Amino acid sequence: MIKLGIFFGGKSGEHEVSLMSASSVIRAVDQTKYQLVLIGITKQGKWLMYDGPVEYIEDGTWETIAKRALSEDPDKYEIVMYGDSPLALKNRIDFALPILHGPYGEDGKIQGLFEVMDIPYGGCGVLSSAVAMDKIVARDTFASAGLSQPRYIRTNREEILRDPEKLMELVETQLGYPAFVKPANMGSSVGLSKAHDRAELAAALELALRYDRRIIIEEGIDCREIETAALGNYHAEFGAIGEIISANQEFYDYDSKYKDGSGTELRIPAELTPQQVRDVLDMAQTAYQAIDGTGLARIDFLMDKHTGKFYINEINTMPGFTKYSMFPLLWQETGMTYAQLIERIVELGYERYHAKNRG
Repeated sequence: MIKLGIFFGGKSGEHEVSLMSASSVIRAVDQTKYQLVLIGITKQGKWLMYDGPVEYIEDGTWETIAKRALSEDPDKYEIVMYGDSPLALKNRIDFALPILHGPYGEDGKIQGLFEVMDIPYGGCGVLSSAVAMDKIVARDTFASAGLSQPRYIRTNREEILRDPEKLMELVETQLGYPAFVKPANMGSSVGLSKAHDRAELAAALELALRYDRRIIIEEGIDCREIETAALGNYHAEFGAIGEIISANQEFYDYDSKYKDGSGTELRIPAELTPQQVRDVLDMAQTAYQAIDGTGLARIDFLMDKHTGKFYINEINTMPGFTKYSMFPLLWQETGMTYAQLIERIVELGYERYHAKNRG
């Protein structure tokens, strides 16, 4: 039986989303095939073994339980990062599934750690994770691949603090309003704002800088939000195409994504013509290969309501797995169960690992 290490939590602003995602994954895993090894990462970056009820992960009380278990029985719950000890991570798990969102979990850092430890893992590799996580680098990569995308301006803390008026004039000249302001390395709409004038732009820049020193500002497009789900190594297969009808009329914010009763509608499949479906899937394949994607991803598009033109928005290399999340629902529309989806992610991780290490 495969010892499947499921990692959750993490140091990013998406810690709570990770707890929700991991709880859903744990409930769905076929435990006749996998022995689950649960490893939580606190907001301070401490790694803790956890073997309590899954419901305590989602509400955050897992951390208190795990810390108490470690203090009472360190020989069982201690995690040794390297070496030949039975407590070493490589000896505790056969395969790593990092259900981690945002910096330190989805940006190539933990993927690099698994590479160094020679542990097979699910999802995209170091390079593709880092590229997709950084919205500025991703935009530049998409541009090189010839993909249509919103106009954008890259900036950083130093430029903003040195001459904020100059930057805001540049935004008004090159992009206009409304404009979206985002931290370069964050997901789940954390730190994201839509600015309609200079006062809102200044406030949006201040908010984004709380999460990252590098900021991207994008033109606002009156659009439909379209998403598809990818599975595969380098060449992807795709699930259904869905559309998000956000409860927030301005944009798909954090509350619309994760709160009960938000009123957000996930329309699966999206109402698109056959040609529009082909256009989305062609762009998705190009984008996935441009970042050297492996394992899985959710690929998001904006469809201009007036022209019908598609723009790539972003690739999420560890999309949400919560009960509200589009990624598993898009695959369920094709007939793939949640348990089968997880099994396929594990298979793809092993496939990539063996291909890389066969020489």
